[in-house]
Amino acid sequence: MRDPVLKHRARGMRMVPTDAERHLWQYLRNGQLGGWRFRRQHPIPPYILDFVCLEVCLAVEVDGGQHADSGYDEARTAFLKSRGWRVLRFWNNDVLRNPEGVAASVLEALGGVRRADTCPHPDPPPLGGGGN
Repeated sequence: MRDPVLKHRARGMRMVPTDAERHLWQYLRNGQLGGWRFRRQHPIPPYILDFVCLEVCLAVEVDGGQHADSGYDEARTAFLKSRGWRVLRFWNNDVLRNPEGVAASVLEALGGVRRADTCPHPDPPPLGGGGN
């Protein structure tokens, strides 16, 4: 079932990105990074991910100091990995000081990946063509 609250929250987060998210988005948007298409603040229930490349199930997370030693982040990463996602994490200060290097790391992670629609839909529609 689609979560309208999560979707609304993601839209709100896109409107007020952190400085680091704004910097990295300049490298990821519009297929600028090797032609790969990224989305920002994308819901994968029950989470909202900073950046995702749906073609290859890659999540890119930009973390501030509040994420240091975070059990929440470990659980979130384990959840995503159990569903076939790869997760890259970068600290805010790394993105702000070296956005080109971070973008190069993301591109390197994509380097050995074949383009295919291999990612399971994060919120599949109900079976049976169900309407109400």
